Amino acid sequence: MEAAGGLLARARRPEPVRLRKRRSVLYGAAGGAAAQPGAGAAGGTAALTALAVAARALNCALVRTSFVPDEYWQSLEVAHRVVFGYGHLTWEWAHGLRGYPYPLLFACIYKALQLLGKDDVQLLIWVPRLVQAVLAAFADVKLYLLVKHLENAETAKYVYFCQLCSWFTWYTCTRTLTNTMETLLTIFALYYYPIKGSKMGSRWKYLNLIALAIVIRPTAAIPWIPLVFSHFLQEQRKADLILHNCIPIGLVTLGTSLIIDRVFFGEWILVQLNFLKFNVLQNLGTFYGSHPWHWYFTQGLPVILGTHLPFFIHGCVMAPKRYRIFLGAVIWTVLVYSTLSHKEFRFIYPVLPFCMFFCGYSLKHLKAWKKSAASFLLLSNLIPALYTGLIHQRGSLEVMNHIQQLCNSPYQSQPFVFIMMPCHSTPFYSHVHCPLKMRFLQCPPDLTGNENYVDEADLFYSNPLGWLNKEFYNDTLLPSHLIFFSVLEQEISSFLALKGYKKTATVFHTHVPQGRVGSHIYIYRKKPEMNHT
Repeated sequence: MEAAGGLLARARRPEPVRLRKRRSVLYGAAGGAAAQPGAGAAGGTAALTALAVAARALNCALVRTSFVPDEYWQSLEVAHRVVFGYGHLTWEWAHGLRGYPYPLLFACIYKALQLLGKDDVQLLIWVPRLVQAVLAAFADVKLYLLVKHLENAETAKYVYFCQLCSWFTWYTCTRTLTNTMETLLTIFALYYYPIKGSKMGSRWKYLNLIALAIVIRPTAAIPWIPLVFSHFLQEQRKADLILHNCIPIGLVTLGTSLIIDRVFFGEWILVQLNFLKFNVLQNLGTFYGSHPWHWYFTQGLPVILGTHLPFFIHGCVMAPKRYRIFLGAVIWTVLVYSTLSHKEFRFIYPVLPFCMFFCGYSLKHLKAWKKSAASFLLLSNLIPALYTGLIHQRGSLEVMNHIQQLCNSPYQSQPFVFIMMPCHSTPFYSHVHCPLKMRFLQCPPDLTGNENYVDEADLFYSNPLGWLNKEFYNDTLLPSHLIFFSVLEQEISSFLALKGYKKTATVFHTHVPQGRVGSHIYIYRKKPEMNHT
């Protein structure tokens, strides 16, 4: 019995060892399987982020043209004035239509460069744009991760591809525009939006991001109205959502904005209310042009989508019902903006990421020609992206290099530059960075109701030669340099000859001159021997 017991004991002893060994191997394998995807996911996200940053940095380097005046006049110019003490504030700032939170981002950059003794004009131009590019890259990654969470990695890959090769996103996302920041914050907020099926939803985070976007640009609320309303309907604790989230976030964000503006304006101003009054209630934006109600549907959205349009339509048809809220946000936003007379492509830029979601969904579910469709999208967007980024309207920036060289002028008299172009056609002190005497044609709208009001720019263009002779009746008042579009040269040639101006530079601007905007920009300098200023 003892022998038998010993044999049984010896027979049984290895089994627990083998079991423990098996369990150890099994649990180790399982632990490794569980740990590796996490590590792989983190590594994958880091690699994607690095790729996205590199892509947007290249994007930034390949955008060397001007889009709209606001990318300089409502951000960099204001920041330059805050930090360096000089810079022009447009009429919007005099009437409290713009707020300081967004320009303060660039003011911080400028201050850091100043403290480091690196406030070179090229750094002042490019560092803010690189910061915007990095933020755009992070937004791209968030969009990818959102789709990967909601669908799968392959669909996310196609959505990211569509986002990356969108010509309008390429053209716009690295510019220092409030519309750009509004769009990036919309993507960040969308990542945390509690859409059905998402486990990453955080109402606190997404509402904070929306509030920040609204502070920067009040119209950021428009695409979020249907989304927040949908969330409210699905939320079981509705009172908690309003009392513990919406109201506290709104009060803190608005209060912070009020305090910042109070510091810089010197008085209490509710910028967001003034902005909505001017652009929506009074619709005074028509001063800068108006379009028919259908413009966004027939031109605006089709143009910014470009060749993505058929894929967007196909994706809208193919996508599951739970994504209809994204389509609803697009349609709602375009409809609301269609009620305003003044329309611009950049106003509907915040809906483009929603559209890219449907485009990527379409590509993923194409049964044939998937690679051909992707190649078509890439090539068809590459041409307009490079053309608009490197060629179209590049003169407005190139001419500033010529002006900047006057900062170290060898002439005894101080240079005086007069930019005789449609108002705000070029940047100003943010792209010169020296207190050079400069002037441009003003064009503030009339807010007094005067029906006979004509701004300085319109008055000039109605009779350029007569205006110049009247304005500079004395030679001592003459600018040392005149800068204007080529279309104006013939009309003022007698003035240029009489006053002793000579063309010193010709800068290409656009292949499609229109109205007051010519194909080239001319720089004329008054002959030193005749310049008594």
